[in-house]
Order: sequence, then C-alpha cells, then structure tokens
Amino acid sequence: MSKTMAILKDNLWTNNPIFIQILGICSTLAVTNNLRNTAIMTLGVALTTAFSSLTLSAMKDLIPRKVRMIIQVLVISFYVIIIDILLRAYLPEVSKQLGPYVGLIITNCIIMGRAEAFAQASKPLLSWWDGLTSGLGYMAVLMGIAVVRELLGFGTLFGIKIMPEAFVPWTIMIMAPSAFFLVAMVMWWAKSMQAGRKPEAKPATPGQQATAAAAPTTTAKA
Repeated sequence: MSKTMAILKDNLWTNNPIFIQILGICSTLAVTNNLRNTAIMTLGVALTTAFSSLTLSAMKDLIPRKVRMIIQVLVISFYVIIIDILLRAYLPEVSKQLGPYVGLIITNCIIMGRAEAFAQASKPLLSWWDGLTSGLGYMAVLMGIAVVRELLGFGTLFGIKIMPEAFVPWTIMIMAPSAFFLVAMVMWWAKSMQAGRKPEAKPATPGQQATAAAAPTTTAKA
C-alpha cells in the first residue's frame, strides 16, 4: 500500500477524527440537523485543514518553536476568514444560519492536531493530503449524522420533501442532544467493526509450548 493510500485509510477509518480521536464534536451540535449546512461547514473544515497543513509544513523550518502555536492559529485564521468572506458573498443565507460557527473553525482541534502531529514533520504535499483526508473523514461522519437528523426531524434531505405526508417528524432529532446520541452510536458501531476485524491470537501448539519451556532463562548479573 502506498503512503498516500495508507494516510487515506488511516484518516477515513483507522484513526477517524470523530469516532476514534473524538475531535470536533461541537460541530455535531451546531449544524447536523441540516444537510446543506453540514456539507458546507465540513467542506470548509476540510479545505482549511488541507491548506493550513500545506502552509505550515512549507514554513516549518522558519517558525521559532516558542511561537509555533501562535503562527498556527494565524495561518488557520487566514483561511477561515477567506471561507467566511466567500460564504457572505455567494451564500449569504447559509452564512447567516451558520452564524459564529464558521469563525469557530479556527479552534477546531482537528486542524490544530494535524498541523502539530503531521505537518510539522512532513513534506508540504503530503501534509496537504493528510489534512484533506482528515477533513473528509470528519465530513463523512457528520454528513451521515445529518442525513438521519434531517430525514427524521424534518422529513427532508437538502430541503426536498422525502417522507410521506403522514410522517410525523421526530422532534428529538432537531434538538442538540440527538447529535450526541448518534455520535455515540457511530462510535460504538465503528469500534465494534474494528474490533471484529482484528486477527485473534492463535493458541501455541504443543511443540511451541515445549520449546518455550525448554528455552534457558537469563538472569541479570549484579
């Protein structure tokens, strides 16, 4: 498996930001009752993570260690401001609905985590790929939660009526606590799947047991 594919698998499944690292949970409360807002918000996080990692990786030899965190926040803020300006210009209604949550992308632990854990020790293009795939792993989980919440809470997807007229919306799905319940269910499912795929340790054969018993033991000399 190539390094790029290994990073993709790690960020989408093995070490997913949501159900493994448990990062960026605030967004599940903020936007996941609306699929369109979730798509835009998570795309913004993915692009910010990718380009922040690219920039910080390219600058890593020029940044003094004592001010590393300050520089990281400034770089992340730069990209978040660009996204906020674009939303205000081209999607003003979505920008109003998201409100302060766009600005809070700056403090998203996923972005800071990838900058610190990967970008500081890797090449720029590989850091960009790591940031993008981390954002996509985050996006995939939140989009799945948003599908459930909007479908059961409003009977729609992307604002289009899906459920029949007789369907009674589940009010709990519109409320913030439902996001926590759904995240917990996703985490339980993912960890169960990962645990089920781990190879079980094979019991030692009688010959291996005899060999281990006959092996001389060494003691430390004083």
